[in-house]
Amino acid sequence: MCRDNTILFSAFKESTQKNSIAVLDGVRAIACLAVVAFHINLIAHLDLHLWTFAVGPLTSALMLGGGAGVTLFFVLSGFLLFMPYAKSLLFHKEWPSMRQFYLRRALRILPGYYVALLTLILLFQPEYLQPDHFKQLLLFLTLFMDSTPATYQHINGPFWTLAVEWQFYLLLPWLALAFSWLVRRGMLRRRMTILLICLLAMMIWGVGTRYIGLYFNNYPTQSILVSRQVLNWILFFSYGTSGKFLEDFAVGMLISALYVYSRQAAVDHPLSQRLLRTNWWLWSSGILLLFLTALWHFNNWFHTGLRFLNPISPAFTQWGELSFALGFGLCVTAILFGEDKLKRPFAWLPLRWIGFISYSLYMWHLYILEDFKEYLRPLHAAGWSNSILYIFLWLCALFIVIPFSYGLYKWVELPWMELSSHWRKQPRPITLLLLKRKSL
Repeated sequence: MCRDNTILFSAFKESTQKNSIAVLDGVRAIACLAVVAFHINLIAHLDLHLWTFAVGPLTSALMLGGGAGVTLFFVLSGFLLFMPYAKSLLFHKEWPSMRQFYLRRALRILPGYYVALLTLILLFQPEYLQPDHFKQLLLFLTLFMDSTPATYQHINGPFWTLAVEWQFYLLLPWLALAFSWLVRRGMLRRRMTILLICLLAMMIWGVGTRYIGLYFNNYPTQSILVSRQVLNWILFFSYGTSGKFLEDFAVGMLISALYVYSRQAAVDHPLSQRLLRTNWWLWSSGILLLFLTALWHFNNWFHTGLRFLNPISPAFTQWGELSFALGFGLCVTAILFGEDKLKRPFAWLPLRWIGFISYSLYMWHLYILEDFKEYLRPLHAAGWSNSILYIFLWLCALFIVIPFSYGLYKWVELPWMELSSHWRKQPRPITLLLLKRKSL
């Protein structure tokens, strides 16, 4: 085992040296760990009462701000998946194959998801196999469970975000194709300008659909231009229960366009030099914006302790998601264009390892923690220290959730990822399974 880990970390180090975007593995890990921390703190507060808001509004806001890690996932997805399209739009590179894109995305996300879904249904919620639940089951199988309250955050809380991701996957190639009709002509600077305008319009579309969706959800008898029944179908696909988060993906896509533009145009492009000079300002601004948005989110959710935010608290539902996305976007931009000392923490090999298993870790952590908390209730009733019980929750994540997620990554995710690489007839990515084979 020690030999396997040595080879793994050595390969990660080599990959990091060859590809600066390897730091995004660490950023992905931060996103996942933030969500895990959020759920641990939420369970500790709401279910076990291990801590209260008496710790203060600032501390409380930070402890419950980790849910924004979902936003960071969406920003990273927009950045990474749009890169091939940005290269084609700006530099007339070969247009990405739609078939390969869908196949690769399906092999990456569906096997692990279906294993989790069917396991949880068979073991814990068999009612979904009854005829009266077939309609809800169909939404889970087609990854539209975020679009109706009947399935939103049911079976397993984190599943709804996979629906949002999957629907973005379905939309992205067609969205990029629509951009191409406007972008792929003229000089490079003109193409870049038009592309940025398109991405800003996408942000506006995301915020606009959120406003419309919130309004018609609050007024279920109202309609416009079409019957309410038709409008409900439109809202099902364009808004769902909590939005489709297009503004988050658009922020990632905008950073992707900047990154591709600066890297492809010239190694020492002025944009890269300018961003390098201001990277600590970008990082500080991003952290500050995230901190303020976390306070805003806390006040909107619990309406306590931060009275100065009360006048703008209702606006969080409309603008809070974009605020989180912009904060993360500034930080990601600073990391991508920044100095090595800023990148180095995110290229830390154990953190990147967490990033590799983050998909299974994200899907399974909440269910395991929810089950584990039941073992803590008798201890809490017996007078055990709140601090000790809180530590037990983190030990559960460290010694149960992470090893379990690693096993699923190795035995469920990796075979399909390797199959995807084989079908694309390209060198396979560094994976834990391949590293183990090399060590034999």
